[in-house]
Amino acid sequence: MSRLSLFCLWAVLAAATAVASAETPRLVRKVLPGTSIVVLVAEGDFEPRSVGSYSVRAYAGTNPQFPYDNFIAGAVQPRYGSVDDILFADVDRDGSPEIVVVIRSAGTGGYLSADAFRLQGSSLYLVESVSGLAKDADPIAALQAKFAGGAEAPTAPDVGSRR
Repeated sequence: MSRLSLFCLWAVLAAATAVASAETPRLVRKVLPGTSIVVLVAEGDFEPRSVGSYSVRAYAGTNPQFPYDNFIAGAVQPRYGSVDDILFADVDRDGSPEIVVVIRSAGTGGYLSADAFRLQGSSLYLVESVSGLAKDADPIAALQAKFAGGAEAPTAPDVGSRR
């Protein structure tokens, strides 16, 4: 192989690596406000970015050097898109924030869905979900409206959601 061919091969590999590293992460980590609890949301291993599952795990986080040593609770949910963010909001207005996982659909629409989880003691369970939200919708407002039984936030056109 000539030097030019090797250089071209190297350039292609370098560009592919740069693009792959610019993707959104398959794992999102945040600390529950006002606590040491570490919340970790991860897309399923070996699954495509557009569909699969995700796990929500909560750790005590009491030792900063080993934040994942004390597992509290976890859950696994299906997903139709990729994990976009973790938010914390008092969706049910009981005075305690829920863990809200925001999923963005694959494709040009970028529609949102969100699942709200309650961490209570050593249990983590799903309390409410919304899907088919416009890409710029407020998932917290949509969850609060749905939880309260009120009108939902404006949604995206029906795109054949499987949820």
